[in-house]
Amino acid sequence: MSEADTRKPIVVLVRPQLGENIGKAARAMLNFGLTEMRLVEPRDGWPNPSAGPAASGADTVLERARVYASTAEAVADCAHVYATTVRKRGVTKPVVTPEEASREMAGAQGRSAILFGPERSGLETEDVALARAILTVPINPEFGSLNLAQAVILCAYEWSKHEALVQPTQEELLPPAPQEDLDGLIAHLEAMLEPKGYFRPESRAEATRRTLRGVLTKPGWNHLEVRTLRGVLSSLQREPKF
Repeated sequence: MSEADTRKPIVVLVRPQLGENIGKAARAMLNFGLTEMRLVEPRDGWPNPSAGPAASGADTVLERARVYASTAEAVADCAHVYATTVRKRGVTKPVVTPEEASREMAGAQGRSAILFGPERSGLETEDVALARAILTVPINPEFGSLNLAQAVILCAYEWSKHEALVQPTQEELLPPAPQEDLDGLIAHLEAMLEPKGYFRPESRAEATRRTLRGVLTKPGWNHLEVRTLRGVLSSLQREPKF
């Protein structure tokens, strides 16, 4: 395992009940770059044929998943353990959000793990006692139930902010057009507005031009958008053909 991989937190599913939920958790992990899953006493054994289809292609996570007889064994090599729960269960520990936990893990020495409890009951007090902190999120007090994959994805997403993951739409964004192109658009529009009396009275003309420039500069048009707007203005300038 590479050094980059050992920096990433381990997702530990404690006594998971359904193979489908394990698969969905694996999918949530891989979406945000986490690959190491550990299972503690999965109810229906392991491997589980229901996990694969639910993982929707996150097979590498399932193939590498390791099974442990106890939570203590699963986190024995981890220096930083976080227990996800909305209840403290009588255990006095620091309480952190996924954002805070991911920031701590990113700067920590040694391996980190996040514990997720069974779907129905959550982590037991003995499991929480192994953790250095309780990891939880602000949630509706009248309905604080998250399914396993939802809980995993909240934590995985916050961790991903510390990784160099590619923003899916980033490559589609074009940089703002050069100032020369923008100046051409503004001059074009001003030339059309001038004969219409838009910049009158003369005493307000300079302020009106500055305001117009500010409005057109704010969006950060790219060169294709500027070209399109120039085309619109040119079309409006032409006499209609009947």
